[in-house]
Amino acid sequence: MNEVYVSENNGFKIEIKTDFDFDQSNPLNFQYLFRYTILITNIGEVAAQLLSRKWNIKDGKGDVKFVEGSGVIGQQPFLEPGQSFEYSSFCPIPTMQGEMWGHFNMINKYGQSFKIDTPLFKFQVPQEYIDQY
Repeated sequence: MNEVYVSENNGFKIEIKTDFDFDQSNPLNFQYLFRYTILITNIGEVAAQLLSRKWNIKDGKGDVKFVEGSGVIGQQPFLEPGQSFEYSSFCPIPTMQGEMWGHFNMINKYGQSFKIDTPLFKFQVPQEYIDQY
C-alpha cells in the first residue's frame, strides 16, 4: 500500500489505502483484484450512523460500473465524535489500472440525512508484477 487518499467533508475524514492482490488475480482471464482499506473518522461534533454506500468503479478502458448497498461489510457503524471505523474490501476489474470513488449515506443522531464523499482512489498493478505477466 503506497499512497493514502484523503477527503474531509460534513464532519468526517475518509482515508483510503489500496493494494494489488497478485495471488487472487488472473491476468490470462483479464481479472485483476485490488484490495482497499478505508478509515472513517468522525471529526465533527455530532454522532452519526453509516447507512449505505454507493461506488463508481472505472476500469482502464473508461467503462464505469455502479455498486450500491446497505452498510459496509455487513455493518452500519455508529460513530460518536472522535471515533473511527476501519474496514477492508476488494474490487475486481478487467484492466491493470482503474479508479473508484463514491459516497456514504449517513444519518445523524437528530435524524438528519447527509452524505460523505470519498476521495477518488486509484488502482494500479505494480511494475514488478507486470514484468511477471
